[in-house]
Amino acid sequence: MSNYSITPLEGGLANVNGFYCDAVNVGMRPDASQGDVAFIRSETLCNVNAVFTTNRFQAAPIKHFQRYEEGFQTNFVLVNAKNANAMTGEKGIEDIYTIMSALSSKIEVVNPVMSSTGVIGYRLPVEKITSAFGKFDFYAKNSDAAARAIMTTDSFKKELACRVTLEDGTHFHLAAICKGAGMINPAMATMLCFVITDADVPKADMDALIKSAADRSFNRISVDGDTSTNDTVMLLANGNTGNYNKEAFSEALNEMLFKLAMMILRDGEGANKLVAFEVTGAASNEEAERAARALSNSLLVKTALFGEDPNWGRIASTIGASGITCDDTTLTIHYDDLLIYSDTHRELDKEREKQAYAIMKQEAFAVRCDLGIGEGSFTAYGCDLSYEYVKINAEYRT
Repeated sequence: MSNYSITPLEGGLANVNGFYCDAVNVGMRPDASQGDVAFIRSETLCNVNAVFTTNRFQAAPIKHFQRYEEGFQTNFVLVNAKNANAMTGEKGIEDIYTIMSALSSKIEVVNPVMSSTGVIGYRLPVEKITSAFGKFDFYAKNSDAAARAIMTTDSFKKELACRVTLEDGTHFHLAAICKGAGMINPAMATMLCFVITDADVPKADMDALIKSAADRSFNRISVDGDTSTNDTVMLLANGNTGNYNKEAFSEALNEMLFKLAMMILRDGEGANKLVAFEVTGAASNEEAERAARALSNSLLVKTALFGEDPNWGRIASTIGASGITCDDTTLTIHYDDLLIYSDTHRELDKEREKQAYAIMKQEAFAVRCDLGIGEGSFTAYGCDLSYEYVKINAEYRT
């Protein structure tokens, strides 16, 4: 039995002691009611750790972050929408230095970092972004504005917060905002996510904690099999409360990032279904992972989900094409608890097909594949692919 409790809180980033956040519109978005430049600021220096995209063409903000000395601390994160500052070369990094120099004339910042999202291939509108510094309320706690400002094709904001109370009655907080709906592929990190905490997290713990939490969440989801140039998951800890428990912090962080990952899937640019692809009985965990990821990425599987078509052939063929050890005589496929395929039930009768249709009409369900080979297992998460996805991405720049 755990000796701590985790309590969800409303209000996102505003719950965490010693942090401030806000967003303003500087004209990059046509809708002036939605911000396009946001910040997260700590009144004291934070330990910071991040995991970034595996795309070889990493954006300028990531390269800028990586130029700081290992183990550096920061007190400021600046985020802009509408422009990814990716594939902009050394000039893109120089623009960040120019922006941060202008910021330092408004407020004291130490090793400020930046994150960007939007269209690839264009340099930042430096004058527009720096105009935000005269508009920011650097003492605001406006998590709603910050969460909405970082959205791109997202249809809703994504923010969570919790209080962790320890056995002795002391507590600390975690909160996060993230964006993501498209270019989501299970290859770290597939979106932007900023986690802040007033827990006194040792720097030595942060790397393993954020990597483990990302592996359990963002590294298991797929909308379209694409990986962005800007993907970032960042953890900032200012130690304001002086309290910390590694087990409790890890559980809260894992739970928070998993919930955010599921929000991304539900918002998957026209997605209607959230599906868990559970592969068991594989020759190894690695083979189970390969099959589960293949299922979550398959366009044929995704379109079958959208059409609510219980065609188990697409599931079986995708597993076979993944190159893992498998046998059609030992394979079983279930939708939730309904048997769809086995060696003795190779064709769907009318009653089971009717039941399968009913399951596939749900907003969320599981596709469970037991290979009957060994003990390996892995679960990946995906969604359907709809007409709306094509429309959104065909018109992305316009």
